[in-house]
Amino acid sequence: MVYDTIGASPVAWAGKPYPAVRSVAERDGSVAVVPVGSLEQHGHHLPTATDTILADAVATTAAERVADGMPILVTPPLWTGHSPHHTPFGGTVTLDGGRLLALLEDTAGSVLGEGFDGLLLLNGHGGNGALVSSATSTIGSTHRDAEILGVTYFDLGAERIGEIRESDRGGAGHAGEIETSMIAHLRPELVDMDAAEGRPWESPYDRTRDDLSHPGPLAAYADFDAFSDTGAVGNPELATAEKGERFFEVFVDEVGDVLERLHEQAG
Repeated sequence: MVYDTIGASPVAWAGKPYPAVRSVAERDGSVAVVPVGSLEQHGHHLPTATDTILADAVATTAAERVADGMPILVTPPLWTGHSPHHTPFGGTVTLDGGRLLALLEDTAGSVLGEGFDGLLLLNGHGGNGALVSSATSTIGSTHRDAEILGVTYFDLGAERIGEIRESDRGGAGHAGEIETSMIAHLRPELVDMDAAEGRPWESPYDRTRDDLSHPGPLAAYADFDAFSDTGAVGNPELATAEKGERFFEVFVDEVGDVLERLHEQAG
């Protein structure tokens, strides 16, 4: 069971007694990471917890790799997000945007109340992106002595990702080449490649996000059944575990850089 792994990492908040959490928080430049995911359909071939699994894995691995140089802990992931656009396919648990914003703010308030100097909200679901940005501002305005950052991990390292992927732009969408490859690397038992079927991301607007690694400046709402018959968008059939490891390493490196800078600023 996945729950057997909660608290297993040396940087896992959940695996430490409260005096140990406080001890880390009270050190200069201490950093806490809150992974933010979702529970939503990811086509016929990926688990509904894909975004949560990936955000947690990227956050934990990046934190482990920088832990020798800073006091850092990672909370368990927030497992549900803002996903109303996925509900036509089923298998989706979603929060109202205002409730997710309040959840992020309340979680951050508790985390910072322990004494951490810096906080990173590490998001793994596109539908959470605007709310994580808003939360970064509202949390920062009420905790002015702390450094507050928020980022969607797959918005990082686009150039490096482009050197690995095989699909054209639009092929690394929701449950497409990138996410499928990373789950195949991290949790292969949860992937059914025989059922992997999607179609490239297409939008009537040429300035919206049209790929996992290509966010656009224009926001537009559409339910996902307008993009796909299966719920997957992109080319999941091009996914491999080998590419998944390479994608994962790029994102871990990029998030590690963010954490190191956050630690420097918070110290």
